[in-house]
Amino acid sequence: MKPEDIEDLKQLIEFLKENQVAEFDLDRGDMKIRLKFNPVAAPVVAPLVASLPYIAAPGAPPAAPPPAVPVSQPPASEPESELHIVKSPIVGTFYGSPSPGAAPFVSPGDHVEKGQVICIVEAMKLMNEIETDASGEIVRCLVTNGQPVEYGQPLFSIRG
Repeated sequence: MKPEDIEDLKQLIEFLKENQVAEFDLDRGDMKIRLKFNPVAAPVVAPLVASLPYIAAPGAPPAAPPPAVPVSQPPASEPESELHIVKSPIVGTFYGSPSPGAAPFVSPGDHVEKGQVICIVEAMKLMNEIETDASGEIVRCLVTNGQPVEYGQPLFSIRG
């Protein structure tokens, strides 16, 4: 998938979230896309996509709005205003290490520098290295290895 196709997918997801669309299906020939926002449990968007590039479908009819989904909170002892939250820039599957069985990129207590790779989010069979946008100490990883993540979902909290 081309970088511009990934950008189109991000824009579609933002559009669906802004218009509170709970589910979205697109079926064009041998390409199928299904996005479903989970309204109850963990914040998740589960894409089921064929190997063909994404084609935007503006004007998709909105569905019933999903209820608000709680976001993982930092530990009670840490004031929220002092923590920086690193969010997922894409929809996909979170991986905390470069390969199965390898040491994680970062762990709580590790010091990271802005631009350092802290995890991978797999999207449409592409492994996307996610870099931190702030320097500081990793306080907490807010997702588990292999967990589906949505665009904008908190991944890590960092004390600056």
